[in-house]
Amino acid sequence: MWQAFTPQSPYRKRARLAAIIWTLLIFILCLWPGKELPQVDVPFIDKWTHFVLFAVFSFCWLCAFPSVQLRLLAAALLVSVGTGWVVELLQGWLTFLGRYYDVMDIWANGLGGLLGILLFGVLNRVAVRKAKAARAVNNNH
Repeated sequence: MWQAFTPQSPYRKRARLAAIIWTLLIFILCLWPGKELPQVDVPFIDKWTHFVLFAVFSFCWLCAFPSVQLRLLAAALLVSVGTGWVVELLQGWLTFLGRYYDVMDIWANGLGGLLGILLFGVLNRVAVRKAKAARAVNNNH
């Protein structure tokens, strides 16, 4: 399972499919008519929702293209922020949906994307250490 977080991951194709589905889900949920959304009495629920959606977004895309090269991680953050920005622009332009452009949602998207990247990075480090330990055990036998 830990291989999923390394460049040798055998799960890349499945991760790409999951990332594509998650991206579509973000657009569907964020462009769903506002009046049809359930009213939940949780402070900042909209911001938390954006945060979680984009944490999973960046995490899924990094699992699809597993690497901890700085340029890939930076690209993942830019794509996460860019996608969140596009969602917000669409919400602002498609006013008949009862949604609106919110700069704070873009911040929530970006911070969520950053969390997904950090989580992937931590899991990658654990996976690399486990692989090294397994190789050391195999070399000693």
